[in-house]
Amino acid sequence: MELELYPPLKKIDIPSVPNNISLVEKLVDDICENLGIKENKYGNILIAITEAVNNAIVHGNKKDSNKTTSITCSHKDNKILFSISDEGSGFDFENVPDPTDPNNIEKPKGRGIFLMSHLSDEISFEENGTRVELSFSLS
Repeated sequence: MELELYPPLKKIDIPSVPNNISLVEKLVDDICENLGIKENKYGNILIAITEAVNNAIVHGNKKDSNKTTSITCSHKDNKILFSISDEGSGFDFENVPDPTDPNNIEKPKGRGIFLMSHLSDEISFEENGTRVELSFSLS
């Protein structure tokens, strides 16, 4: 995805503490309301974006309040795009365990990327996994 070609609709930088997820929920609420996004699409966007931000805070920045998680939202041509980045060292996004595998089904973690990829229309990992970009069609 080429997020940088889209003019930013909103951008926020938050300290990497789990309580700041509420700020992201408010951001998604405001954006979806302003764009008139229907409830079924809104739910997908909200879950996928909060999962991405939670991963950035918890796994990327290790809940370090001195590190920033950045969320940028852009809108163009009936598409809404979100970019979530952290200051971590990245991860091997090509080899994420499948949470539907019988060996992983009982594990309490490991479903975030699975959810993001199934709820968004397009997902890509950039900069060694320190940035995830999610695209949602509005039609």
